[in-house]
Amino acid sequence: MHLAQLMEGTDVMVAVYDQDDRLRFANAAFRKAWHIEDDERPVWSDLMRRNFMARRGTVISADDIDIWLRSVLGRRGKTGFRAFETDLHDGRWLWMTETMHANGWMLCVASDITSLRPDERELRQARDMAIKASQTDDLTGIASRRFVMSKLEALVKAAPAEPAMLAGKTPVEYRAVGCVAVLDIDNFKYINDRFGHSVGDAVLMDFAATIQRLVRKTDVLGRVGGEEFVLVLPNTTTWEAEAIIGRMLAEVRQSRPVREQLSFRYTFSAGLAGARAGDDPADLYRRADLALYAAKMRGRDQIGIDIDSQRTSGSGGG
Repeated sequence: MHLAQLMEGTDVMVAVYDQDDRLRFANAAFRKAWHIEDDERPVWSDLMRRNFMARRGTVISADDIDIWLRSVLGRRGKTGFRAFETDLHDGRWLWMTETMHANGWMLCVASDITSLRPDERELRQARDMAIKASQTDDLTGIASRRFVMSKLEALVKAAPAEPAMLAGKTPVEYRAVGCVAVLDIDNFKYINDRFGHSVGDAVLMDFAATIQRLVRKTDVLGRVGGEEFVLVLPNTTTWEAEAIIGRMLAEVRQSRPVREQLSFRYTFSAGLAGARAGDDPADLYRRADLALYAAKMRGRDQIGIDIDSQRTSGSGGG
């Protein structure tokens, strides 16, 4: 009770979001800055979209709010701690921090730094924009190869030197370190050759947007080149990852990326591998890539699962 009273009385802006990025708590200062009613519990992306349309809250320097959201969601909640500067339409300049828990909950804290060295603000903004650019794929707006591969390395580093032994648990019940999936759009060269590069680009952008909508807050989706994407899923078993990717396959089948050709459709294939003790990033990626190749050989539009990952996670295969 005392803590809640202290947070209500402070000018520091404090908020907590759950694993679905829905607001669960915000003190008075945070609610005022982002125009949130006392009884509201909006999803973060909906709040940003609403304030963008009303030209209030965070200043968003973008013409298309959906493209901006896709880019930000590619980084939001993907690291244990993130700090950055942002400005509000009311003229305030804020220092914000996001602290993530492994279960996907996030603590956001913002402080007013408007009076601190405004002459250096442009330099800091340029630095932050350069960092964001290096972490974002130009065409699709999702995470870049550099960013997603750094998360793959972090996943491998989190793997214990030896498999964790839990009393009374079978190997299937061990808590998974995580998985990586390589996603590849089927027959993409044919799409480019038959319909042109503009349609190919539309497919890439549609694919990124469709998959990003189904990515959990703690997962990272990135484009690594051409029509190939990587999905990093921390704290996830292969059978859990298989279910997630299965939903993605179904969603992409229903997608119609070319408005002028409603009959046009496309699919993708996926290769899935679970992180093991002693893995290095290149080996984990190779096993996922080989599983992708197997999925392609079986006819595409499906999931291939690394054999060793099936054995250690009890997955039934794809």
